[in-house]
Amino acid sequence: MSNRVEELESKVKELQAAVNGLTEELVETKERVRQLEDEVEVDVAPRRSRQVEADAAEVADAAEAADAADEAEDAKTDEAKEDDNEEQSGESDIIVA
Repeated sequence: MSNRVEELESKVKELQAAVNGLTEELVETKERVRQLEDEVEVDVAPRRSRQVEADAAEVADAAEAADAADEAEDAKTDEAKEDDNEEQSGESDIIVA
């Protein structure tokens, strides 16, 4: 069972890294688009700017949710390990004559 937990923890960390990377890439892309718009003097509608900011906020919220899920998974894993340790220590106290 601990092998499955380790696999899930690994997957969560991979997904969290992907979300963080995509968030960073989105921020960089937004900045580059703004630079290009400034160079060609494009008048972008305020509605579009709000949508881009809302999208970035949504991605950031997803990253925070992934962090919270990772922390919750770690807490569950720690509890499971403690339970396993308690069971193992309980078994070693039994003396068979």
